[in-house]
Amino acid sequence: MKTSHNSKDLEKEIIENAKQLFIEKGFAETSMSDIAARTGINRPVLHYYFRTKDKMFQAVFGSIVLSFVPQVQDIILQKDLPFRERAGKIIDAYYQTFIDNPCLPMFMIREIYRDPGHLLAVIHELQLEQYLHKISESLREEMAAGLLKTVPLVFVFYTFYGLVAMPFLSRDLLPAAIPDTSFEATFALWRPHIIDQLENLLYPQA
Repeated sequence: MKTSHNSKDLEKEIIENAKQLFIEKGFAETSMSDIAARTGINRPVLHYYFRTKDKMFQAVFGSIVLSFVPQVQDIILQKDLPFRERAGKIIDAYYQTFIDNPCLPMFMIREIYRDPGHLLAVIHELQLEQYLHKISESLREEMAAGLLKTVPLVFVFYTFYGLVAMPFLSRDLLPAAIPDTSFEATFALWRPHIIDQLENLLYPQA
C-alpha cells in the first residue's frame, strides 16, 4: 500500500488514475474506491487528498482543460497572425490534447448529456469563464471591426468542435469502414479542410 511520502507525486498519480477512470467509465459509474484501488492506496489516504468525488472531478477536469484553454486564448489574441495560421495553431492544440486523451470527446459528450449543470458548475469553480469571455470578446471585436464576418458565436462553436471532435469520436470505426487507412494521415488531410470551413464561415470574401 502506498503512502503520502512523495505527496506531490502521489497526488499527480491519483489525478491521472481518476482521469482514466472518469474517461473510461464516466463520472457517475466511477467510485472513490475504484480510484483508490487503481492507485494502490486505501480510501483514507485518497480522502486526505480529495474529500469528495466532485473535488476529484474538478482536479481532473482542470488538469486537462487548463493545459490548453489558456493556450487557445493566447493564440486567438495574436491578431497580428493571419487567420489561417491562428486557426491551424488552435486545431493543433486540440489535436494534441485529444491524442493524449483519445476518449475525452466521448467523455465530454457523455457528461453534457448526463448532467450539464454539474459540468457548468465545475467550469465556474475552475474560473474558466475568464478564458471563455476573453475568447468571445476577441471574436466579437474582430467582427465589429470587419476583420471577421458577423455570425452567431454558436455557429463558430458548432463548426469548430464538430469538425475537430468527430474524427476522434469515430476513430475506431475508420479501420473497419475504410481498411488500410491511417488516422494520423487522414487527420493531416482533414486539418486544412477544417481551416477552409472556418475561413468560409468567418473570413470576409474579397
